[in-house]
Amino acid sequence: MPIFGKKKYTEQELVDGCVANDRKAQEALYRHFFPEMLRMIRRYARDEDTAIEIVNNGFLRVFTKIHLFEHRGSLEGWIRRLVYNSMADYYRKNERYLHFLIFEDFDHKQDATVLHDFYEEDILKAVRVLPPTSQEVFRLYAIEGYSHAEIGKTLNISEGTSKWHLSTAREKLRKLIQPNGEFRVIQTGTS
Repeated sequence: MPIFGKKKYTEQELVDGCVANDRKAQEALYRHFFPEMLRMIRRYARDEDTAIEIVNNGFLRVFTKIHLFEHRGSLEGWIRRLVYNSMADYYRKNERYLHFLIFEDFDHKQDATVLHDFYEEDILKAVRVLPPTSQEVFRLYAIEGYSHAEIGKTLNISEGTSKWHLSTAREKLRKLIQPNGEFRVIQTGTS
């Protein structure tokens, strides 16, 4: 798959060029993946400047760790994970990191103090209680920024089924979150 720019690079050429510290390959990789990564981070960041800072820090990680990319999955997925981890580090460092787990506007408003007392490990533990498919849909949508159409293609399910799994995951997570900021583990069936 050629990547657009002044020179057309294949994914392999981009990776090899970045490993060799070729500035043109680095620029081509950045220009190709920046818009998608910015779109993902905008869902969590409060303003454009913060989003751009997080994405740029993520790409700095990409360029310093590109030699570790093993071509097992997609390059975009690997970059997405590094940029997402950069966002988590940004919020962790600024002591606001729990606020990046957001729900859509149509969800019921929660008391701001509930999530304030949560730690990242608690939230991840609660997510792991979900049925496997709902857990995967929640992770892809809420954490990695995929659309329902993309999730449907990835998991070989319909867009409507993806929306259903997300709704189910949110409802179960709401039931886990207690008013005192604690969560309780409930057993769920598998999907």
